Amino acid sequence: MTATAVKLTGGRARLLEKLMAAVRPEFRVEVYVPAPGDPVFGAAQCAVADCDRMAHQQGLCNGHAIRWRNRGCPAMAEYIADPGKPIRGRNELRRCAVQGCRYGITCNELCAKHHDRWVRAGRPDIPGWIAQAGLVGASRTQCGMPFCSLWVDNATKVFCHNHDYRWRAVGCPDPDEYAADCQRVGTAYIDLRGLGRQLMLEFQYALQRRHDEQARTTPPKVVRDAVRQAQKAGVCSLLDYSEQDWRQAARSRLREPGLFILDARDAVETLRDGVGWEVEYPRDVWRLHKLPGITTSHGQPVPRRRLRFDRVAQPWLRQLGKRWVRLRLTSGLSVASATASLDALIRFSEFLAAVGVDRLADVDRPLLERYLAWVSDLPAGHGVQRSCVSGLGLLLQTIRQHRWDDTLPTTAVLLPGDCPPAPEQLSRQLAEHVMAQIESPANLDRWPDPACRLVTLILVRGGLRISSARTLAFDCLIHDGQGAPYLRYFNTKMRREAAVPIDEQIEADIRAQQRRVRQRWPDGSPYLFPRPHANPTGKSSIGDSTYRRRLHRWLRACDIHDEHGRPVHLTPHQWRHTFACRLINRDVPQEVVRVLLDHDSHRMTSHYAKITDQTVRRHWEQATKVNIKGERVTLDPDGPLGQAQWAKTRYGMATQTLSNGYCGLPVQKSCPHANACLTCPVFLTGPEFLPELREQRHRTLTLIDVSTSKGHTRVVEMNQQVLANLDRMIGELDTDEPEATADAS
Repeated sequence: MTATAVKLTGGRARLLEKLMAAVRPEFRVEVYVPAPGDPVFGAAQCAVADCDRMAHQQGLCNGHAIRWRNRGCPAMAEYIADPGKPIRGRNELRRCAVQGCRYGITCNELCAKHHDRWVRAGRPDIPGWIAQAGLVGASRTQCGMPFCSLWVDNATKVFCHNHDYRWRAVGCPDPDEYAADCQRVGTAYIDLRGLGRQLMLEFQYALQRRHDEQARTTPPKVVRDAVRQAQKAGVCSLLDYSEQDWRQAARSRLREPGLFILDARDAVETLRDGVGWEVEYPRDVWRLHKLPGITTSHGQPVPRRRLRFDRVAQPWLRQLGKRWVRLRLTSGLSVASATASLDALIRFSEFLAAVGVDRLADVDRPLLERYLAWVSDLPAGHGVQRSCVSGLGLLLQTIRQHRWDDTLPTTAVLLPGDCPPAPEQLSRQLAEHVMAQIESPANLDRWPDPACRLVTLILVRGGLRISSARTLAFDCLIHDGQGAPYLRYFNTKMRREAAVPIDEQIEADIRAQQRRVRQRWPDGSPYLFPRPHANPTGKSSIGDSTYRRRLHRWLRACDIHDEHGRPVHLTPHQWRHTFACRLINRDVPQEVVRVLLDHDSHRMTSHYAKITDQTVRRHWEQATKVNIKGERVTLDPDGPLGQAQWAKTRYGMATQTLSNGYCGLPVQKSCPHANACLTCPVFLTGPEFLPELREQRHRTLTLIDVSTSKGHTRVVEMNQQVLANLDRMIGELDTDEPEATADAS
C-alpha cells in the first residue's frame, strides 16, 4: 500500500469515528421520517381529508392534483368536499364478485378459486352462477398491507393475490419493509438505504446539521434525489470528489439536490478539519464562512464566498498577499474590501508575469510607473483602475511598515497623485415624471406583496440603501419626546446605527407588516422583512436579488416609462439620490441632508447641492430679466461666457441680493452707487420683484410730492430719475407677466 493510500485510509477512519460520535440516534436510521410539523424537512399535507401524502400543487398531492385538473379545475372548496374514492396506492384492491368472498380477483371478476370452480362447471352464465356460488378456500388471513383487508390465497403467503404479484415483481424484499415502503409512497420520508456505511453516516450528519440550524427548508424529495446522485457517482465518501467535481456531476441534473450535496460535503469536511485561521490560512482558496468573526456588513454570517489566492502566480507575492489580507480582515475590513484588495493583488501578479519580474527586490519606482501605464490600458472602469493602484500602494506600505520583507526597495512607493483622477459624477436622480408614476397610489397598490410595497416606500421617502432597508430590525420604530416617529436602521456602509424621520402612513404600514410577520412566525423574527420562502424560523432577511426581481416585474406591470415612452430601468439606489436632491431643492440645509443620509462627510452631500445649483441656474436662465432702462437682458447658457456670467450672478445673489432685484456688478468692483441701485447701470430685476417695485414707486411719488412742497429741488431731481426707471421696468415686466401666466396655465 502506498503512503498516499495509507494516509487516505487513516484519514477516512478518523472521519468515521467523528461521524459515529457526532450523529445522534434519531438520525442514525436508514429511513428518516420527519416528525409532523418539522420546520426543515416537514411538508404540508394534501388538503383532502384522510390523505396523508405531501402537497405539491394547489395544496394537493400529485394524485389529487391530476384528478382536480381532469375535472376542469373546479373551485377548490367544491373539489375537496367531493374528491372521489381514495387515490391509487391508498385504496383497497378489487375483490371477488361472489357475496362474502374477499379474495382478490383474477379473471372475469372472480378470484382464482371461484374462477377454477366456474371453469369446471362448464363456464355457465356468470351472473347466475355468482348468485348461487358459495365461499371456497380455508384461508381467511388478511393481507399484510396495512390498508388492504383482502385475504391471502393460502397460509404460505403474506399478501393478497395482487399485492403478492407486485411484491414478487420487485424481487421479494422483506415483507415488513415492503409494506412500510408502500405505505410511505407520497409521504415525507428520506430513504438512505443503498449507501455505504460511511456515506450513509455523512448524509445522516448533513440531515442533523440542517435540522439543528433551521436556516432553510429542505423537501425530502431533494434529499432523495441527492442520495441517487451520490449512488450514481459510486463514491464511498462525499470527500472523494472535490466541490468542482460535484458541481460538474450535478450540472445536467436538478439544482437543489446538487446544492444539498455541496452543503453536506462542506459539513463533513468541517467536521474532519475544523474551522478557523489555522485551517484556512495555509489553503490557497479561503472559505470565508469558515472564518470566525467574519460577517457581512449587517452582521449576518458570510455566505459561501471564496478568496482565491491561487490566481496569484508568484509564490512570494501570494504569501505576502495572504498575510496582508488576513491583517485587513482581522482589523475589521469588510469582505467586499478584502475582495477588492485581492483583485488588486491578482492584477499586479499578471503585470509581473507579463514583464518577467519574479523578485520583490526588482519592484522599484520605475517598475511601478510601468505598472501605472499598464493599468491605464486595462479594459476596465475608473473604479477598477483606482482600486488596482490604491490597493497595491497599501500593500507596499504595509510590507515596509511591518518589515515583512526588507528586500523591498525604498523607492517602491505609490503616491496619492498616482491614482487616476475621479471623473465628474453624474446625477442619478429620477425625473419627477417617473417618480409621479412610481408614487401613484394606484401603481403602489399593484404590488402583489405588501412587504415589497413597504420596502419601496421606505426607499423613496427615507433615502435608505437597499441593504439597510431589507435588513431592518423587527422593532425599528422609535419616537422622540413629541411622539414623532423615526425609522431606526443599520447603516450597512458605515456599520453604525442611524435614524430617519418618517410619516404616519409609513409608521402604520410598518405596524401592519409586524402583524403579518408575527402571524407567519409566531416565535418572532429578528427582521421586519424576513425571507418569504425556505425560511422556517424567520431568521433570514429578504434577499437583495429577490426584491430586485420583484421590482422589475412591478415596473413592467405598471408600465412605468420615461418622457419618451420607453420602459424605465432603475436601481433602488437611484431613489436615494432622488430623495437627497428633493431635499436640497426644497432649501433644506446641506448639514441636515447630510444627517438624514448619514453621510460621514459633506463631500457626497455636496454632490446633490451641485445638482441643485444647476437646477436653479436653469430656472434663472428661463426667467425674464430687465435692466435699469427696462431693456431685457439675456444670457446664452451655451455661449463662451455662459459659465462666467452664471458665476458672477450666483455670487451676487448670494452676497448682494437686494429687496427688489440683483446686483450685476462684477465681483472685482466696488459699488459707487451706494443706496442708489435704481440709478445703477448694472442693476437687474425680474417679475418676482414686481410687488416690491410697485411699492417703491408709490413711496417715490410720495417723496417727490413732499420734496416739491418743501422746495428740495435736488431730491426731486434724483428721485425723478428713479421714478422714470421704475416706470420703464414695471411696464416691461407687466407686459411679460400675462404671457408667463398663460404658459403656466
